[in-house]
Amino acid sequence: MRLAVLASGSGTLLDAMASAGLPIEVVLVDRRCAVEDVASRHGIACVVVERTDFGTSFDRDTYTDEVVGVLADHGVDLVAMAGWGTILGASAFAAFPGRILNTHPALLPSFPGWHAVRDALAAGVKVTGCTVHVATEQVDDGPILAQEAVPVLPDDDEATLHERIKAVERRLYTQTIRSILDRGAVT
Repeated sequence: MRLAVLASGSGTLLDAMASAGLPIEVVLVDRRCAVEDVASRHGIACVVVERTDFGTSFDRDTYTDEVVGVLADHGVDLVAMAGWGTILGASAFAAFPGRILNTHPALLPSFPGWHAVRDALAAGVKVTGCTVHVATEQVDDGPILAQEAVPVLPDDDEATLHERIKAVERRLYTQTIRSILDRGAVT
């Protein structure tokens, strides 16, 4: 299976994947970010599919079609979102049915959405964690592939808890992707 990584941020997930030897064909970014440097350092092709519109006029379908086109040009079979900042439209899920993965900093179905760590702290839970799941058109709602718990410590704030979750996430996501690549199928 040919793997692509979609990323938008600092590149820590990409770095973990590449350092573990995952055979990443191409990295896509939706904005200029540190991911480009991480990809370059690992000798991985990186394509910028820049999102320039963040307003109500954003054409998600056209943007998604552009992303799908780049993935198709690289012969990709499996897509791993790693901090990708743009919600993809229906054509991505039609082109890669059941083969787009994502990770989330909570034990889904609890605390879906962008502020999962903050929401977990506000709810007063004693345990949270991370989830690797199949991405679907419904955000944070696809089939769960792997989860791991992370305790909430009495002195945790959003930053400290999120860092501990990220450490687990980098390992768990990489292991899950490796397992999928070894099997040649998501499920």
